[in-house]
Amino acid sequence: MADKKEDPAAPKKKGKMGKIIVMAVGLVVLIGGGVGGGIYAASSGMIGGGKHETAEDENKPKLVPKSEQKHPGDEAEGEGGGHGGGEAEGESAAVENHGKPTPEGEGGDAYASNYYAMEKEFTSNLADSVHFVQVGVAVSTPYDNKVIENLKTNDIAVRSAVLMTLSDTSEEQVFTNDGKEQLQRRLVAAINKTLKQKEGFGGVSNVYFTSFVVQ
Repeated sequence: MADKKEDPAAPKKKGKMGKIIVMAVGLVVLIGGGVGGGIYAASSGMIGGGKHETAEDENKPKLVPKSEQKHPGDEAEGEGGGHGGGEAEGESAAVENHGKPTPEGEGGDAYASNYYAMEKEFTSNLADSVHFVQVGVAVSTPYDNKVIENLKTNDIAVRSAVLMTLSDTSEEQVFTNDGKEQLQRRLVAAINKTLKQKEGFGGVSNVYFTSFVVQ
Protein backbone atom coordinates (compact mmCIF):
# COMPACT_ATOMS: atom_id res chain seq x y z
CA MET A 1 0.00 0.00 0.00
CA ALA A 2 1.49 3.35 -1.10
CA ASP A 3 2.17 6.01 1.49
CA LYS A 4 -0.12 9.07 1.39
CA LYS A 5 1.78 12.04 0.02
CA GLU A 6 1.47 15.37 1.79
CA ASP A 7 0.25 18.28 -0.23
CA PRO A 8 3.19 20.71 -0.44
CA ALA A 9 0.82 23.63 -1.09
CA ALA A 10 -0.85 23.37 2.36
CA PRO A 11 1.98 24.89 4.48
CA LYS A 12 2.41 27.66 1.93
CA LYS A 13 -1.25 28.64 2.24
CA LYS A 14 -0.99 28.76 6.02
CA GLY A 15 2.14 30.86 5.78
CA LYS A 16 0.53 33.34 3.41
CA MET A 17 -2.56 33.60 5.61
CA GLY A 18 -0.36 34.28 8.63
CA LYS A 19 1.49 37.05 6.82
CA ILE A 20 -1.79 38.63 5.71
CA ILE A 21 -3.12 38.59 9.29
CA VAL A 22 0.10 40.12 10.67
CA MET A 23 0.06 42.86 8.03
CA ALA A 24 -3.61 43.64 8.73
CA VAL A 25 -2.97 43.91 12.49
CA GLY A 26 0.04 46.16 11.88
CA LEU A 27 -2.02 48.43 9.62
CA VAL A 28 -4.73 48.79 12.27
CA VAL A 29 -2.11 49.67 14.88
CA LEU A 30 -0.55 52.29 12.60
CA ILE A 31 -3.92 53.84 11.79
CA GLY A 32 -4.92 53.90 15.45
CA GLY A 33 -1.60 55.45 16.45
CA GLY A 34 -1.90 58.07 13.73
CA VAL A 35 -5.41 59.09 14.80
CA GLY A 36 -4.43 59.17 18.46
CA GLY A 37 -1.34 61.21 17.72
CA GLY A 38 -3.35 63.65 15.62
CA ILE A 39 -5.92 64.13 18.38
CA TYR A 40 -3.16 64.72 20.94
CA ALA A 41 -1.33 67.19 18.70
CA ALA A 42 -4.51 69.13 18.00
CA SER A 43 -5.50 69.29 21.67
CA SER A 44 -2.03 70.35 22.77
CA GLY A 45 -1.85 73.12 20.20
CA MET A 46 0.93 71.53 18.10
CA ILE A 47 -1.30 71.75 15.03
CA GLY A 48 -4.43 73.62 14.10
CA GLY A 49 -3.24 77.16 14.85
CA GLY A 50 -1.78 76.73 18.34
CA LYS A 51 -3.50 77.78 21.56
CA HIS A 52 -7.16 78.69 21.31
CA GLU A 53 -8.41 81.54 23.44
CA THR A 54 -11.51 80.93 25.49
CA ALA A 55 -14.26 83.48 25.94
CA GLU A 56 -12.95 84.08 29.45
CA ASP A 57 -9.45 84.91 28.13
CA GLU A 58 -10.88 87.30 25.55
CA ASN A 59 -12.77 89.21 28.26
CA LYS A 60 -9.68 89.72 30.41
CA PRO A 61 -7.95 93.11 30.31
CA LYS A 62 -4.89 93.28 28.06
CA LEU A 63 -1.56 94.87 28.96
CA VAL A 64 -0.70 97.91 26.85
CA PRO A 65 3.00 98.26 25.88
CA LYS A 66 4.32 101.83 25.90
CA SER A 67 4.95 101.58 22.16
CA GLU A 68 1.19 101.14 21.64
CA GLN A 69 0.05 103.79 24.11
CA LYS A 70 -2.53 106.21 22.78
CA HIS A 71 -1.97 109.94 23.23
CA PRO A 72 -4.42 112.85 22.92
CA GLY A 73 -5.29 113.32 19.26
CA ASP A 74 -4.52 109.74 18.25
CA GLU A 75 -8.22 109.03 17.70
CA ALA A 76 -8.31 111.67 14.96
CA GLU A 77 -5.75 109.76 12.91
CA GLY A 78 -8.41 107.27 11.84
CA GLU A 79 -10.42 104.47 13.29
CA GLY A 80 -7.98 101.97 11.86
CA GLY A 81 -5.18 103.33 14.07
CA GLY A 82 -4.58 102.76 17.75
CA HIS A 83 -2.90 99.75 19.23
CA GLY A 84 -5.25 97.17 17.72
CA GLY A 85 -6.34 93.97 19.36
CA GLY A 86 -3.06 92.05 19.35
CA GLU A 87 -1.43 90.86 22.54
CA ALA A 88 2.09 91.83 23.54
CA GLU A 89 4.68 89.07 23.57
CA GLY A 90 4.73 87.41 26.98
CA GLU A 91 1.46 89.09 27.94
CA SER A 92 -0.32 85.87 28.90
CA ALA A 93 2.09 85.40 31.82
CA ALA A 94 2.18 89.04 32.87
CA VAL A 95 -1.59 89.37 32.91
CA GLU A 96 -1.72 87.11 35.95
CA ASN A 97 -0.23 89.92 38.07
CA HIS A 98 -3.75 91.28 38.58
CA GLY A 99 -2.53 94.82 39.10
CA LYS A 100 0.92 94.36 40.61
CA PRO A 101 3.39 97.00 39.35
CA THR A 102 5.25 95.86 36.25
CA PRO A 103 9.05 95.40 36.43
CA GLU A 104 11.12 98.50 35.84
CA GLY A 105 14.17 98.64 33.60
CA GLU A 106 16.39 101.42 32.32
CA GLY A 107 13.47 102.85 30.36
CA GLY A 108 11.00 102.75 33.25
CA ASP A 109 7.84 100.66 33.24
CA ALA A 110 7.50 98.26 30.34
CA TYR A 111 3.80 99.05 30.00
CA ALA A 112 1.80 102.23 29.63
CA SER A 113 -0.05 103.81 32.57
CA ASN A 114 -3.77 104.23 32.04
CA TYR A 115 -5.11 106.80 34.53
CA TYR A 116 -8.61 107.31 35.87
CA ALA A 117 -9.71 109.95 38.39
CA MET A 118 -12.67 108.78 40.43
CA GLU A 119 -15.62 111.14 40.55
CA LYS A 120 -16.36 112.99 43.80
CA GLU A 121 -14.04 113.20 46.77
CA PHE A 122 -14.11 110.75 49.67
CA THR A 123 -14.86 112.00 53.20
CA SER A 124 -14.47 109.78 56.26
CA ASN A 125 -13.81 109.93 59.98
CA LEU A 126 -10.43 108.66 61.10
CA ALA A 127 -10.12 105.69 63.45
CA ASP A 128 -10.26 106.69 67.15
CA SER A 129 -10.00 110.39 66.30
CA VAL A 130 -12.11 113.53 66.22
CA HIS A 131 -10.56 114.41 62.87
CA PHE A 132 -11.84 113.44 59.46
CA VAL A 133 -10.11 113.17 56.11
CA GLN A 134 -11.27 114.28 52.68
CA VAL A 135 -9.34 112.94 49.68
CA GLY A 136 -9.56 112.88 45.91
CA VAL A 137 -8.49 109.54 44.44
CA ALA A 138 -7.12 108.57 41.04
CA VAL A 139 -5.89 105.13 39.97
CA SER A 140 -3.51 103.83 37.34
CA THR A 141 -3.40 100.50 35.53
CA PRO A 142 -1.01 98.99 32.95
CA TYR A 143 -4.02 97.35 31.27
CA ASP A 144 -6.45 98.59 28.64
CA ASN A 145 -9.76 100.36 29.27
CA LYS A 146 -11.40 97.15 30.48
CA VAL A 147 -10.13 97.85 34.02
CA ILE A 148 -11.50 101.42 33.87
CA GLU A 149 -14.85 100.08 32.63
CA ASN A 150 -14.90 97.61 35.55
CA LEU A 151 -14.23 100.48 37.98
CA LYS A 152 -17.13 102.49 36.54
CA THR A 153 -19.49 99.51 36.50
CA ASN A 154 -18.74 98.73 40.16
CA ASP A 155 -18.42 102.34 41.33
CA ILE A 156 -20.65 101.89 44.39
CA ALA A 157 -18.81 98.80 45.63
CA VAL A 158 -15.41 100.41 44.99
CA ARG A 159 -16.37 103.62 46.78
CA SER A 160 -17.56 101.60 49.75
CA ALA A 161 -14.22 99.76 49.90
CA VAL A 162 -12.32 103.07 49.77
CA LEU A 163 -14.42 104.61 52.55
CA MET A 164 -14.01 101.55 54.78
CA THR A 165 -10.24 101.70 54.28
CA LEU A 166 -10.17 105.42 55.15
CA SER A 167 -12.28 104.89 58.27
CA ASP A 168 -9.79 102.24 59.42
CA THR A 169 -6.88 104.71 59.08
CA SER A 170 -5.28 106.22 62.18
CA GLU A 171 -4.61 109.88 62.76
CA GLU A 172 -0.85 109.25 62.80
CA GLN A 173 -0.92 107.82 59.28
CA VAL A 174 -2.48 110.80 57.57
CA PHE A 175 0.03 113.29 58.99
CA THR A 176 3.17 111.60 57.63
CA ASN A 177 4.34 110.79 54.12
CA ASP A 178 5.15 107.20 55.12
CA GLY A 179 1.64 106.82 56.51
CA LYS A 180 0.09 108.21 53.33
CA GLU A 181 2.13 105.79 51.20
CA GLN A 182 0.90 102.91 53.38
CA LEU A 183 -2.65 104.17 52.87
CA GLN A 184 -2.10 104.20 49.10
CA ARG A 185 -1.04 100.53 49.18
CA ARG A 186 -4.01 99.61 51.34
CA LEU A 187 -6.37 101.35 48.92
CA VAL A 188 -4.85 99.46 45.97
CA ALA A 189 -5.43 96.18 47.80
CA ALA A 190 -9.01 97.13 48.75
CA ILE A 191 -9.95 98.21 45.21
CA ASN A 192 -8.40 95.13 43.57
CA LYS A 193 -10.11 92.84 46.08
CA THR A 194 -13.47 94.38 45.19
CA LEU A 195 -12.85 94.14 41.44
CA LYS A 196 -11.75 90.51 41.73
CA GLN A 197 -14.93 89.67 43.64
CA LYS A 198 -17.13 91.42 41.07
CA GLU A 199 -15.26 90.84 37.79
CA GLY A 200 -12.68 88.13 38.54
CA PHE A 201 -9.79 90.52 37.83
CA GLY A 202 -8.18 93.47 39.66
CA GLY A 203 -5.74 95.36 37.47
CA VAL A 204 -5.14 98.53 39.52
CA SER A 205 -1.41 99.07 40.11
CA ASN A 206 -1.34 102.40 41.97
CA VAL A 207 -3.56 104.90 43.78
CA TYR A 208 -2.79 108.63 43.77
CA PHE A 209 -4.23 111.45 45.87
CA THR A 210 -5.44 114.38 43.80
CA SER A 211 -6.38 116.19 47.00
CA PHE A 212 -5.78 115.46 50.69
CA VAL A 213 -7.33 117.45 53.54
CA VAL A 214 -7.45 116.58 57.23
CA GLN A 215 -9.72 118.56 59.56
